Parts: sequence; structure tokens; C-alpha cells
Amino acid sequence: MNKVMSNKLAIALYILPSLFLVLTLIFIPLFLTGFFGLMEWDGIGKMTFIGLENYMTALQDKKFWASAYHSFLLAFFSTLMLFAYLAVALLLSSKLKGTNLLRKIYLIPMLLSSVAIAQLWIKVYNPTNGILNAILKALGVDNPPSWLAEPSIVLYAIFIPILWQYAGFYILIYYAALKNIPESIIEAARIDGASPFQIAYKIKIPLIRGVFNVTVILAVVGSLKYFDLIYVMTNGGPNGASEVMASYMYKLAFVKYDFGYGSAIGFLLLVIASIATLIIRKLTQSENIQY
Repeated sequence: MNKVMSNKLAIALYILPSLFLVLTLIFIPLFLTGFFGLMEWDGIGKMTFIGLENYMTALQDKKFWASAYHSFLLAFFSTLMLFAYLAVALLLSSKLKGTNLLRKIYLIPMLLSSVAIAQLWIKVYNPTNGILNAILKALGVDNPPSWLAEPSIVLYAIFIPILWQYAGFYILIYYAALKNIPESIIEAARIDGASPFQIAYKIKIPLIRGVFNVTVILAVVGSLKYFDLIYVMTNGGPNGASEVMASYMYKLAFVKYDFGYGSAIGFLLLVIASIATLIIRKLTQSENIQY
């Protein structure tokens, strides 16, 4: 093994395939996206170089900033829900009866495609025969809302299935991290008289703080670039009330065939997500706790 690792040619042969995939699937497309943002292009015809005009237009585009606000709002609620997911994971990692069954149930949304989830929740939100409005009518609500047609509530109505969809993913991450804590530490705390709440708050949560910080980044960046479920359920409507940055970029590029401006929006989305990641990492820096 040492002989292989000292051979620079062998090291290069091991690295080149993965390096090629990273370059072709990530960095080259990112570079081309920024490059196309400097062009006026319909995706088929000749490209015309217009410099930073698309980027300047985006910075003055009210629709873009409205979609950015919706994306950041989703990121905010996604981050808040992490605390709920952590609480569920703490319960599942305990020795209560039925936790094994609950753990499997929480993973079900992860097994479904976004299109299937969107169709399911479209049926739930149906204003005439949806189960949600049927329950509200049974409770005495005379005129339940059209959840996906009213601009004032459609965005929040879509947030619910999105947060539900990824609940199992984050719960599983927290559950694995909590199970990785040595049982001897927990037993020592119990012997010292610590209550279950004190064990969770002062021992378990601090020990998985690094994992929690990573999930914050995943939640924020995932929310900023979220697209599929919103596209299927409302396509950004009504009248842009549920438009997010990714769906706005899609409409510009593939509906209006303005690939230059759409690429500029996509590159700005990358810049915003990168800045958000750097800020979160700066705010959540902490010393690693050893156990």
C-alpha cells in the first residue's frame, strides 16, 4: 500500500476519474452559467455579448427580489423546523415503546417522489372535495379557503408539504448522531442525578452541535434552490405569489426562452446560496466537543 501511495502516477490515476466528474458535472456548468449570463441568447440562435446588463437588470427586477424573499422565507421556516425534528429524534433515540415503528413512519415521505407528494397535497387542498376543507366544514367553518388559489396563504400552504417531505431526512441524521453518543456518558449523568431533560439539553444536544450546524446549512441552501414541488403544485402562481428563485429562473429560460437572463438569475442564486453558507458557518463556529 505504501508503495502505491508513493507512486505519483498511481495517485493521479485514482484521482483523475473523480476529478473529471466533478469538473464536467459541477464546475464547468457553473462557469458556463455565469458566462451565458453575459449574453443575450434564446437558447438556439446566435449569442450576443451584452456584458453585465442581465445582472444589472436582475438587481432591479422586482419579481426576482419577490421570489428571493419567498425563498428566504422558506429557508427561515425550514431552519425553525430543525428544532422540532431534533425534538422528535431525541424521543426516538430514547427507550420508549413504539419508537421503532415511529422511526419507520417518519421515513415514508423520503421514499416518495416530489411529484407524488405534490399530487397528494393538491388533493388534500382541493377546495371542493379535499380532506382539509371537509374537516373544516365539519368543524363549522362555512367558507374554507382555496388554499392554492389565494395569494395571501398559498405560499404557507406549500411550505407544509415541503417541511413534511424532508422531516424524515433530518430526523434520521439527528437520530444517527444521538445513537453515536457513548452510552457510558449518559449512564454517568443518570448516576449523578441528571433528569432526562438535563441529559438532552446539557449533554446530548451539545455533543451533536456540529451535526446540527451542518443541517442548518443543508436546510437553508436546499430552501434557496428549491423548485420541484412548488412547480408541480402552483407553478409559482397565483400571480407570482408562490414564485421562488429557481422557478423564476426556469420560467425565464424554458418558457420565455431568455436563456441569457435566466442564466444570470441562476448564477445569482449560486452567489446568494454561497454567501448564506459562509455566513452560517461563521455564525455557527464552535470548538469540537470530544467524548
